[in-house]
Amino acid sequence: MKLPYAIQLFVFLFLFLTVNEIQGQNSDRFKKEVDSIVALNQAVNKSDLILFTGSSSIRLWKDLTSSFPNCNIVNLGFGGSEMADLLYFTDQLILSFKPKQIFIYEGDNDISAGRTDEQILLAADKILTRIRKDLPQAEVIFISPKPSLKRWGLKEKYETFNAKLNAWTQSKKNVRYADVWTPMLDQNGTVMNDIFIEDGLHLNKKGYAIWTTTLKKYVNAKSTQ
Repeated sequence: MKLPYAIQLFVFLFLFLTVNEIQGQNSDRFKKEVDSIVALNQAVNKSDLILFTGSSSIRLWKDLTSSFPNCNIVNLGFGGSEMADLLYFTDQLILSFKPKQIFIYEGDNDISAGRTDEQILLAADKILTRIRKDLPQAEVIFISPKPSLKRWGLKEKYETFNAKLNAWTQSKKNVRYADVWTPMLDQNGTVMNDIFIEDGLHLNKKGYAIWTTTLKKYVNAKSTQ
């Protein structure tokens, strides 16, 4: 049964205000890190630029650029971030670089922090709206939150969110969903135990090799020579 318009409007406004409250309270803690990241990458070649951003799984991908030969890639990940944090810094971390393709990895920390699927997707939608306004031709790829040993107890919440994220991307133009969840599971449907560093959360070289294999079909390669 469809909810009356007034109730739909109330729910939307509640979520909108909640996301903005999260932003205002928490995102400023990343300001120095983001300023440093942007300053260090000011000289990057912006021709046919492919931009990766999001939380620490992106930030710690040290061989990201060499993982995709003949691509002009910049890594603008910032550790510990949530979708609302990326929204807060969209101008600096995305729009100012004018990329042709944008890979976003957020949602992992959101789920762990207890954010609702609706809160995460609303922030994602607002990021996309701002991208569309300034970079209407850019393709956006949302990478699914990954499974991990540390957060395997939240498996069902991750699977539910990933299904919603996938459905949401399918409703948007020039937006795709990249599933890194499935290829990180073994034949029994359990997360692999040899693809993480000691913390059981972040990826080791083998884990990033899985990501490279999975994401290469999305990366729009073009020689930068």
